[in-house]
This record gives sequence, C-alpha cells and structure tokens, in this order.
Amino acid sequence: MMKHLLLLTFCLLSSSCALLHRHERPVHAPPEEAARVQFPDQLPAEGLNELSGTIAAAIQLAMDDFRPPGTRPHRGATPTEQCLYRRQSFDVLAAPGTDGVVFVRFVFNPDACSEEERAVVLDAGATYAIDVRQWRILAVQP
Repeated sequence: MMKHLLLLTFCLLSSSCALLHRHERPVHAPPEEAARVQFPDQLPAEGLNELSGTIAAAIQLAMDDFRPPGTRPHRGATPTEQCLYRRQSFDVLAAPGTDGVVFVRFVFNPDACSEEERAVVLDAGATYAIDVRQWRILAVQP
C-alpha cells in the first residue's frame, strides 16, 4: 500500500510540474502605440512572401528546435556569437519534399548583424526534414 501511495504522489507531483511550464506569449506594444498603426487595404506586392500554412508551421517547428524561444547567449559571448543566437540572423529556405516531408534550411545572414558583430561564419545554419503529417523532426543536417 505504501508503495502505491508513493507512486501516486510521485505521478501527481511530476505531472503538476509539467503544468507549471508555460509558453511565453509575444510582447505586444502598448495600446496607444498600436492605435497609431495604419493597416493598408492590401499588402504591398513588393517584398510580399506567401507561404502555405503547412510550410509556415514546418518553419516554426524547425526554428523552435534550431533557436528555441528565450535562448540567450552564454556569459562572455563575443559580439558575433551574440548575433548567432538571434533568430532574425538567419534567412530561411523551405521546400516541400515527397511523402509529407518539408525541408527547412537556416542560412546565416551576416547583414542581419551590426558592424561589430559581423565576422566570417561558416556552417552556422542547418537543414531540417520535417514530417508534416505527424508534426515531428525527422532529421537535422548541420
């Protein structure tokens, strides 16, 4: 009986810890700043990128693995390393494959870094094979 009580207590405690993990929502501008935004009737054609929901979701899944939200540079990181930690420092290429696979490639863009952060960086990106039927990462090629 005592073993069952201990097991039940452990299960309850471990599952409640999972409930405490919360996903941070994006930061929103204050209402007065948001009120100044004027949306166009139509999005401008120049620079417009249209992605299917499947491709967008595959990119998000891969990005969450490649640069998880909230990831911060290590203490003493060089300016270039600080730039490499930012999601926006990587351009994204995505293409559908066969059998429900989408390939997502992250390519470092040094132009996304400030001058003091720029350096020649090789192999900073990765290519992901995303299973869009079961929404999981099949493989990663560094």
